[in-house]
Amino acid sequence: MQQPMIVLNTQKREEKRKAQLSNIHAAKAVANIIRTCLGPRAMLKMLMSQMAGIVLTNDGNAILREIDVSHPAAKNMIELARSQDEQVGDGTTSVIVLAGEVMSIAEPFIKKNIHPKVIVGAFYQALDHALEILPTLATKFDPSDDDKLKMVVRNAIGTKFLSKYEDQMGGIAIDAIRIIDRKVNNVREIDIKKLIRFQKIMGGEIEDSYLLKGAVLEKDVLHSQMNRRIENPRVLLMDVSIDYEKGESQTNIEIMNDEDFQRMLQIEEEYIKDMVEKIAKFKPDLVITEKGCSDLAQHYFFKHGITTLRRLRISDSNRIAKVTGATCVNRVDMIKEEDLGTKCKLFEIRKIGDSYYAFLDECEEPEACTIILRGPNKDIVNEIERNLMDGLKALKNVLLEPLLLPGGGATEMSLSQKLNEKAMSIKGIEQLPYRALSGAFEILPRTLIQNCGGKTMKVLTKLRAKHANGENKNWGINGLTGELADMSELNVWDSYSVKVQIIKSAIESSCMLLRIDEILSGKSKKEK
Repeated sequence: MQQPMIVLNTQKREEKRKAQLSNIHAAKAVANIIRTCLGPRAMLKMLMSQMAGIVLTNDGNAILREIDVSHPAAKNMIELARSQDEQVGDGTTSVIVLAGEVMSIAEPFIKKNIHPKVIVGAFYQALDHALEILPTLATKFDPSDDDKLKMVVRNAIGTKFLSKYEDQMGGIAIDAIRIIDRKVNNVREIDIKKLIRFQKIMGGEIEDSYLLKGAVLEKDVLHSQMNRRIENPRVLLMDVSIDYEKGESQTNIEIMNDEDFQRMLQIEEEYIKDMVEKIAKFKPDLVITEKGCSDLAQHYFFKHGITTLRRLRISDSNRIAKVTGATCVNRVDMIKEEDLGTKCKLFEIRKIGDSYYAFLDECEEPEACTIILRGPNKDIVNEIERNLMDGLKALKNVLLEPLLLPGGGATEMSLSQKLNEKAMSIKGIEQLPYRALSGAFEILPRTLIQNCGGKTMKVLTKLRAKHANGENKNWGINGLTGELADMSELNVWDSYSVKVQIIKSAIESSCMLLRIDEILSGKSKKEK
């Protein structure tokens, strides 16, 4: 007999049903890792990196990006949490839990040899119907009402470490989002990443955190006798090296005697002095440059009574321009009077702990801001930053799309009931996976009950009965007690855009994994 020809490396190859079941088990394993991180009674995870770093958090995205996985489907689930965080900034745990359940309900159909295309077709049909139902469950929201905004922040951070400080942090988040809320070409723009800076300062109490309507830099003045406190400073922002310009390529200088060498040094000094004189002509009180400033230039600046800071990051420079009204200048010859910033009312160097910080405070109509975070150690301050960022993104979502959905699993249970009713109109074998998907939405209220030690089957049955007639759409799970509650009375609401993104991402990602019928190993770099 002819020997079989080996075409592919079969060491890391899985085919058809084996590959599909492998993906399902990997997705379920990832979902089970963070299921206990859902709700106000969520547990924390301690993650230890190879560099001896420790992360303590219950944020789904923060957990998944730190763990090491080898299965490609598990990596896809981690990417799903990352994309959810980038898109809307919240719901990272919910999307993984729901995606894991969607994969789980597909397992019996795969084992019965129902073609994945049939399953995926039913899931997509259910997704379309779910997106049609969601607007009927939504409630309009008034973005000008600060009490409603505090409720949104409280719901975003109430399940996290900051839940004890939700009133203080909610106020900080609302004030910060109001500052950066702008209309550009009649389009509302809220850029949290660029315009809000978190300055983490170790030590002190968490209650000492506050919002600074300005900017802060971890820097001290260059000269020990420069002014450390200036009221109503005229700020000049530069992207210029205040030093003698060296030749960009090789430069040869022939020196015949000692006078020539002295003259060469004198020319350098005259060049620096001329630069400082041109700057001093506009009478700035504070000069901030992104590049270097020589010792001689510092001396001349001090003689003119000008305080100087150097070597800023571009992001810090842009933020200072937003809060002071200054324009960054690229050449000394191009400075104009209107380039100087005058919106800052106070510049001050403050020593906190062992570090010096430059504060640009009390700015008029700033377009950016800084949130000062205090805490006993680095791990707690990092967790505060993650939690507060979730609150800021939740505010951004409701300001851009002012619609709310009831939380506590109420929306998911309503979807489950309505999709279950629609399943009766589905013809053929697709009705089975369609009906199964309607039941998958119950995983979120079930997990909330389990995480606070409630009686799962008893409470879930009562919740189904509440939603059976479609009138009690706001009834969900009280995440603190595990009992039924009216979410409108508890003021527990979820952002519409977050909920839509969770459902779309979870179902679409699961459908993509179910359509995989073979897992192959790629070439290594050496083979390429």
